[in-house]
Amino acid sequence: MSESTYNAPMWEESMTPSGDSRGQRGKPDWTDVLFFLVLAIGAGYALFAYSASMDYYEKIILCCSVLGFTWMGWLWRPLRTLMIACGVSALFAIWLYSDGGGLAQGDITRSESVFFLKYLFSSQSAILWMCALFFLATICYWIGFASKTAAWLGTALTWGAVYAGSTGLLVRWREGHLLGPDIGHIPVSNLYEVFVLFALITALFYLYYERRYATRALGGFVLLVVSSSVLFLLWYSFTRDAFQIQPLVPALKSWWMKIHVPANFIGYGTFALAAMVGFAYLVKEHGETRSWGKLMPLFILGAILCAEPMMFGSRELSATWMLYFGLGAIVVGVILALRGPISRKLPSLEILDDIMYRAIAVGFAFFTVATILGALWAADAWGAYWQWDPKETWALIVWLNYAAWLHMRLMKGLRGSMAAYWALAGLLITSFAFLGVNMFLSGLHSYGEL
Repeated sequence: MSESTYNAPMWEESMTPSGDSRGQRGKPDWTDVLFFLVLAIGAGYALFAYSASMDYYEKIILCCSVLGFTWMGWLWRPLRTLMIACGVSALFAIWLYSDGGGLAQGDITRSESVFFLKYLFSSQSAILWMCALFFLATICYWIGFASKTAAWLGTALTWGAVYAGSTGLLVRWREGHLLGPDIGHIPVSNLYEVFVLFALITALFYLYYERRYATRALGGFVLLVVSSSVLFLLWYSFTRDAFQIQPLVPALKSWWMKIHVPANFIGYGTFALAAMVGFAYLVKEHGETRSWGKLMPLFILGAILCAEPMMFGSRELSATWMLYFGLGAIVVGVILALRGPISRKLPSLEILDDIMYRAIAVGFAFFTVATILGALWAADAWGAYWQWDPKETWALIVWLNYAAWLHMRLMKGLRGSMAAYWALAGLLITSFAFLGVNMFLSGLHSYGEL
């Protein structure tokens, strides 16, 4: 698609006063008020029952989160159902841990003896269900190119995975406190927890765009990166016992972590989504191309992305990651070989371009906020806003990369193949900032090394 032929998208439907059929925002109604009251009552109970475990800043964050979640539920109404379902399930698990006593009590050893905890609602069980459902959803989305029923099932399984993973994180938060008063913390403190968070955020943003644009054809592409993160999560969990809840290192004992890390991973998740939409864009654009010459840059870039994890934890190749690379390269090759029928099922280039832009714009905004929060956290912990630590440096590189992408888009009309390739290359840069720094570089953030 040439830059001069791009037109503004025309597919958005008008909404009824209470929102359209896709669950997007409309005028606030009584359900929004009821949802706010439910959240406010829950926050009030938490302040009453667990006030001694929270400092002043944490109480402010809790109160602000009520307003934030209410606003998010108004923006996209399916989120309300998800949040209520996860909250009810987490409370049920906490009640099971308490053996019928008060919610403030509990015994962590019950996770091995109570059926629902052992197989469904303990954090580890719920997260394993998340992993399985994401893998199944990926398969269903790809089968969905030939069957609408399979595509619908892919959406249902993705929602199920998000529900399971979110419930798992909430229960893990409580499990930490059951282990000891100095162990409990918000579950965003190590690679195991943030990989769960990354998978959930990426999938949630995809589900939003899937519903907004009324297409399931992108599910297979986006779920590939989610399944890749889940594969790493499983490997990291069982080879390093990473699922074990550990006390926080001193550098992480700060309320800044509770807002810096989620904002950061909203950026990572949306950047990953934009990259996979860029991949779909290139497949769509070259759907009828018979020559492989134009596709070689795309295949090479895809193979490099598949090869990255081979060095996790070691500079030596391993059988596990060689197999991963081989299967990943085969998947990319099969997608390109079947680009003709796949491209005919994908949305128009204009829609793909618009999703890619929106995802990067949202990610850039949150990543900017996360970077500022990180600087404030650094000043609080180490006495300086910026010290050119490797993690800080690569965060700046990621920020400059997407700032340049948005600048070229808004000022120079960047669109088409160049924008898509740039989004894919951006995933390489983001991946190194996320993991590469932990593997190969040391610094003030060395507590996150593999």
